[in-house]
Amino acid sequence: MSYVMAYVAAVPTDRKDDYVRLASAMAEVFKEYGATRVVECWGADVPPGKLTSFPLAVKAEAGETVVSGWQEWPDKAAQEAGMQKAMQDPRMAIMQDVPLDGKRMIFAGFDAVVDV
Repeated sequence: MSYVMAYVAAVPTDRKDDYVRLASAMAEVFKEYGATRVVECWGADVPPGKLTSFPLAVKAEAGETVVSGWQEWPDKAAQEAGMQKAMQDPRMAIMQDVPLDGKRMIFAGFDAVVDV
C-alpha cells in the first residue's frame, strides 16, 4: 500500500490564486521526485466546531479559507527520499511567498490501509 503525506492549513481567502499557483508548481516538483499523486483542495464546506474542527485545528481567522491536500508516494522511503530532493530543488524557492502561516499548518504521514 502507499504512503500519504497530508496537511491542513488556513489561507487568506483573497490569496486563492496565489495559493493555487504555488500548489501547482510544487505538485510538479513532487511528482518529478516520485509522488504518484498530488491533490490540493480549497475549502468549500468546512464548518466551525465547538470542540474539534478543521478551522479550530489551524486557528483559522476571519477572511481565511481552510485548505487541505495530500501527496501519495509508493512508500515512506520513497517519500523521504523524494521530499529531500524536492526541498533542494531550486524551483522550490517559490515557497518564500507561501500565502499561509506555516506555524498553524498541520501535516502528517500515513500508511494507507484501505484503497478502493
